[in-house]
Amino acid sequence: MSLSRDLGVALQLLLPHQLLSRIVYYATRWTWRPWKRLLIRSLTRAYRIDLGEALDPDPESYASFNAFFTRALKPQARPIEAADGALVCPADGAISQIGPISDGRIVQAKGMDYAVAELLGGRDADAALFAGGGFATIYLSPRDYHRVHAPCGGRLVRAIHVPGRLFSVAPWTTESIPRLFVRNERLALLFETAHGPLAVVLVGAIFVSSIETVFDGEVTPPYADQVRVREYSGANAPTFEIGAELGRFNMGSTVILLTGADLPAWDNALTAGARVRMGQRIST
Repeated sequence: MSLSRDLGVALQLLLPHQLLSRIVYYATRWTWRPWKRLLIRSLTRAYRIDLGEALDPDPESYASFNAFFTRALKPQARPIEAADGALVCPADGAISQIGPISDGRIVQAKGMDYAVAELLGGRDADAALFAGGGFATIYLSPRDYHRVHAPCGGRLVRAIHVPGRLFSVAPWTTESIPRLFVRNERLALLFETAHGPLAVVLVGAIFVSSIETVFDGEVTPPYADQVRVREYSGANAPTFEIGAELGRFNMGSTVILLTGADLPAWDNALTAGARVRMGQRIST
């Protein structure tokens, strides 16, 4: 590990994560025109964002930087490549790691892994649902579309909010801080599908930590000090078609997808570092 990376990791451990994220939360929602214009223009230029994909391509029409950051796209910008029960990618981004769940553990980076039960808030019964299944970790950078969609049709049965730290989820951090994804705050959504259980886990990060869902609104902040579980059943259980919006990150972060043993296997062409787009077919 380089000296600069060592210093970066040390700083990550010392920073007041939630205070900084709270400051950014309000700063990105400030509606003062010169401020939000500066942020939008800076982001657009730095990351060469294609405004032609946006449902509203006029950057001046957004009330705040956050409204721009979480903008909707034109329906044709992300076609859903669904066929024969295949899964589609829930978000734009890059594959961080992808593969089978082995002995209840998930690879974070070379030489580091963590337990599925930890990811799901220490709930062994939920972790057991994914024995023999697979996982895919997708990193969303600031240039990416920041809404998260259903990888397949299904019914939501449980939402698990797990409090924690807010380390950066950039590649250099995930390669340096052990068990990062089970130390960060996160929201795990568990679904029943025609082929078994599926989970979509939204992981918060520094300067982010604001996760919204289409069914419960803003989940974080406020920040909690213990695991919160919400069960859904009967008419109270939201159902989603493949490609339907589940929620969004207010700023960038990571999505971890967990599949059960009976769900389709990953497309062999997908490897660590591969760019993916929401709606892209990712399984056999």
